[in-house]
Amino acid sequence: MAVIETGTWCPMIKDECVGIKCVWMVKVVGIDKNTGNHVEDYNCAMAWMPLLAIENSGTQRETGAAVESFRNEMVKAQQVSLKVLAATQKNSEEKQLENIKFLEN
Repeated sequence: MAVIETGTWCPMIKDECVGIKCVWMVKVVGIDKNTGNHVEDYNCAMAWMPLLAIENSGTQRETGAAVESFRNEMVKAQQVSLKVLAATQKNSEEKQLENIKFLEN
């Protein structure tokens, strides 16, 4: 695949990029999720936007999956709690009936 090099034209100042002198020049440090390689690079904040948007989308998907997993665990726990409560109430009702029968005799 051919490598396409980016230009140095800045649409904001309508001239060549001034590099590190520009206030929008940002250093990004992290791990590339696609390759696992360490990333530490300076670039224009506008140039980082697509990469950061993709990263943000991935993080949102991970968060959604974690919330869904947590919800599923809470539903399971609630079902167990309801079964325990129902069994407790049944036992309590049976004991009350035994007490009533005892008192009637």
